Amino acid sequence: MLAFLRNTWRGLTSMRTALILLFLLALAAMPGALLPQRVLNATKTDEYIAAHGWWGELLDRLQFFEVYSSVWFSAIYLLLMVSLIGCLTPRSFEFVKQMRAKPVLTPRNLARMPHHRKAELDGGVDDVLATVRTRLRGWRRVEREEPGGVRTVSAERGYLRETGNVIFHFGILGVIVFFALGKMYSYEGDVLVQADGSSFCNSGIYAYDNFRPGLSIDGTSLTPFCLKVDGFKAGYTADGQPEHYESDIQYQAGADLDSGTWRPYHLEVNEPLRTDGDRVYLINHGYTPAFTVTYPDGKSRTMSTQWRPVNPQTYLSEGATKFDEPGIGDSAQRRSRQIAVTGLFAPTPFLHGNVLTSIAPGLKDPKVAVDVLRGDLGLDTGKPQSIYEVDQQMVDDGRLKKVARENLAVGQSIALDDGTKIRFDGVKQWVMLQVSHDPTQVYVLVFAVAMLLGLAASLLVKRRRVWVRVTPVDGAEDVRRTVVEVGGLARTDQAGYGEEFTRIARDLLDGKNGN
Repeated sequence: MLAFLRNTWRGLTSMRTALILLFLLALAAMPGALLPQRVLNATKTDEYIAAHGWWGELLDRLQFFEVYSSVWFSAIYLLLMVSLIGCLTPRSFEFVKQMRAKPVLTPRNLARMPHHRKAELDGGVDDVLATVRTRLRGWRRVEREEPGGVRTVSAERGYLRETGNVIFHFGILGVIVFFALGKMYSYEGDVLVQADGSSFCNSGIYAYDNFRPGLSIDGTSLTPFCLKVDGFKAGYTADGQPEHYESDIQYQAGADLDSGTWRPYHLEVNEPLRTDGDRVYLINHGYTPAFTVTYPDGKSRTMSTQWRPVNPQTYLSEGATKFDEPGIGDSAQRRSRQIAVTGLFAPTPFLHGNVLTSIAPGLKDPKVAVDVLRGDLGLDTGKPQSIYEVDQQMVDDGRLKKVARENLAVGQSIALDDGTKIRFDGVKQWVMLQVSHDPTQVYVLVFAVAMLLGLAASLLVKRRRVWVRVTPVDGAEDVRRTVVEVGGLARTDQAGYGEEFTRIARDLLDGKNGN
């Protein structure tokens, strides 16, 4: 049993296993990009499951719509982390030993080295060694003495290759660890804000239209800040493609919340607002038609409810603006006289007969095609319903009936059979903001940069060795001759080392009768 556990651990902590797990992690992440994810769009996910029948239900049971929190993805992630730690721990100790080790002894027969030069030079041993020290400055070298007055120099360079290799693998580990921590302590939320001076405060999850918390975030201790959206502008090309989105906002964060100070900021798509620990992105926009309902008794009510785009190219939008008649005390009578204005909004309209569509996303003489429904909207049932549509069950039960249909330009109105008038007053704009909080993003960036630098060092730097043997030649005392042998070996890839060795040998031997 002990041998089985030991072999299993060795297999898990091998670099080969780590690479396999890294490949499996990338493969396991693919369904998250190809399939709708419940955490991002629950409605679209449910529609996908319903459209694909048993296959969609099977994928749902296998957690393919919650990939990044699934059991199998987490298992691969955890195994990869353990594998890297187990692989890097002994490798780090070995790396320290290599960095402290001295260059190896000079081989007895340098002629067997892949690179070798030999020459007899004028001058003594000390003179030659002085030249060697100068030429090999920056190399890790050791001088040794052999019998007969022979002196050798062992030099090695390229230790940065192993350093880069270790940094690369620790960079991978750091990215994995801090990315996992980020998923625990980060949060992200989307909120729609009207671009008419309306405000938003990061006070809790209920302030958001969509909130995606980390595993340890309960929404009670979000970083406090507030902002107001004063306006929005969009620029488009001649064919309707967006060129830029920009919004003028004001914000409060930190001490400004206590002092009441509002600071201006020009928010653009790639220029997020950065507060203390949070980033606010401008990710989308849309339109809010405004309607005024004037009742037979002269009372009126104006409502502006955002409508959602159904065509991202032309921003043809749909929605439902709902009204309660004021001044009615009887709840049953009030419910029977509720009004909903539903239909389509076209920022740049085009009519096919009486069918309204939009041909561009910019505001140019906007129009709405509305259906007016009157009756019980179901707002008092306690059942949640979308702000973009009416409860179809109320229509099916006959409690909500369509009483008018019309295409309206700004300023035009439609009259109902009881004298009620509904006027299309105009249009406002809304923006969709995304608030992101990730306390580990700096650490992920640091380790990612370290990973790239380490990879570059491990690929570009070459380990190579040079040995020099200096042997004095017997002769007259006033004539000093020395035999110098130079050998070289590339410990990794030899590509390029031949030229470097040739330069070193030429500088040391100076072309004197070498062979």
